[in-house]
Amino acid sequence: MNYDTERLARVRMIADYQFGKGIGKELFPENSTFQLSRTKRVRQVLNSGKRIATARAKDGFFTLSIEGASIVHRLLPEKKLRVIVSEEAAPFVEKGKTAFIKHVVEIDPELRAGEEVLVTDETDRLLATGQLLLSPAEILAFNSGAAVDIRVGVASKKEK
Repeated sequence: MNYDTERLARVRMIADYQFGKGIGKELFPENSTFQLSRTKRVRQVLNSGKRIATARAKDGFFTLSIEGASIVHRLLPEKKLRVIVSEEAAPFVEKGKTAFIKHVVEIDPELRAGEEVLVTDETDRLLATGQLLLSPAEILAFNSGAAVDIRVGVASKKEK
């Protein structure tokens, strides 16, 4: 087995664990390529020259590009791994601005703080992807503060 086949199997396994069974194969198809760190660890996973995901150095989990987020969004059942924001916050969130607690309409109760999440509007239109800052219980209990640190929005000019 060559190194790329091994890497592909490993990143698919991590994606299945992080996002749900079967997501890895769809997120990282056979023609996926890898950008490696100096220590030969997978840093980024690319498909057709576009970044799909980046492995976080601290824990090995993935942060998603908007292309990767749209694949996960399409595959997951409604409300799974999602933070749903109000219509008034949607234009700001899709530009890459922080999603605040007061704008959260609904949230997947199984999420944990620090996880990669999909941010959608009330019609389940993907707006952005980012990192959840607080637990769902805290977000529903508090009235102010940041809920999701948006990594990239669908209307963002650049990716972080």
